[in-house]
Amino acid sequence: MTTPDVQQPWWKGVPRYAWIVLIISSLGWLFDTMDQNLFNMVRQPSMMALLGPDATKQEATRLGGYMTSTFLIGWAVGGFLFGAIGDKFGRAKTMAATILIYAVFTGLNGFVTNPLQYGFCRFMTALGVGGEFAAGAALVAEVFPARSRAMALGVLQALSAVGNAMAAVITLFLSSIGPDYWRTAFFVGAFPAVLVFVIRRVVKEPETWAESKAKSEREGLSTGSILALFKDPTLRRNTIAGTLLAIAGVGALWGVGFWLMDLVGFVSPLKGKELAHFKSYLSMTQQAGAFIGMLAFTAISERVGRRPALIGAFILAFFAIQGTFRFLDGTSTSYIWAFILGLFTLAPFAAYAVYFPELFPTRLRATGIGFCYNCARIIAAAAPLVLGQLAKSMETGAPGSGFRAAACVVAFIYVVGFVGIALAPETRGKPLPE
Repeated sequence: MTTPDVQQPWWKGVPRYAWIVLIISSLGWLFDTMDQNLFNMVRQPSMMALLGPDATKQEATRLGGYMTSTFLIGWAVGGFLFGAIGDKFGRAKTMAATILIYAVFTGLNGFVTNPLQYGFCRFMTALGVGGEFAAGAALVAEVFPARSRAMALGVLQALSAVGNAMAAVITLFLSSIGPDYWRTAFFVGAFPAVLVFVIRRVVKEPETWAESKAKSEREGLSTGSILALFKDPTLRRNTIAGTLLAIAGVGALWGVGFWLMDLVGFVSPLKGKELAHFKSYLSMTQQAGAFIGMLAFTAISERVGRRPALIGAFILAFFAIQGTFRFLDGTSTSYIWAFILGLFTLAPFAAYAVYFPELFPTRLRATGIGFCYNCARIIAAAAPLVLGQLAKSMETGAPGSGFRAAACVVAFIYVVGFVGIALAPETRGKPLPE
């Protein structure tokens, strides 16, 4: 008796071409997150270098907040723009263009001499970063069999942790070359541009996208239109729900979770090269937790559903931030809290890969993914600024005291995620909308 297809392991019976698409899309997203995290790893030393020898850590943290917000705004603009382009002109073409943009401007970031140039390169890098995810996620969702789709997308997102860890490895090796090592780190970030040539030769547009585009043209339906996301009541609800879910995760991660290295800078007795090395090892630990957390979320959401898995993920992420920023005390507990922070604050991001493609029809899939994931970034861009202002007002005199208290307050952004869950439909086991 033949075992029903749905009972087979998710990786069984997957066409070879689907694996090729997953590998290439994963590399695109992996290098994307590598370029993102290079900035996080070198944010403080690069800000100190641009501000000059008399700059304080507090001034560098404040300027770093502005740069982070600039990056998040650019990310949002890129998501809007390239999400629509992905639906209109194709996933593969869009993915290639976005990778080229983020790679080139990451490399150019190594040449800057003032904060204005730095901010411009961060914004332009973010345009590509914001657009790549929507195209890659839509591409994988549309070429994998339905029973394998969620786990494939979970793997795609989990590998982002590998990209983040690669940034830590790069800065670990480069930090010994001198105080301007951050420039070389950005030069290395230009490497992913070579992936564009592979994409153009190997990856073709999904048949479902081609069929949907032809059908939409025949029937006069909108493709790649943000307005179309709000005309239909179901799509409008899904769009609002997805955006609120993304605001919670993105706001908490970029407003708090990715500031772990800055917290360590306040409380660790290490200095110079030793501190840079310690931060690199700590980031790798955080990303090991993230990799496990995203895969675990995907598997759990396949068993219990997307909504219950998100409820659990947001609750655990909130308490992970509270614990980390209240109790991390120098080097003794840093590795434990870094792993916990990565495990729980990155876990909800698997939902953005698995769940968002299930909320939108093919003609608007990349647009919807890009809108939800990146509209959140405009709102979440305020989180680093709020963190900086709160940290200043809540300072008590102890090193990093205001920073700790502010992080615990900003973590309440997860409340927004619960509103999104209340609006969101359950999609587990259902086919992608046509």
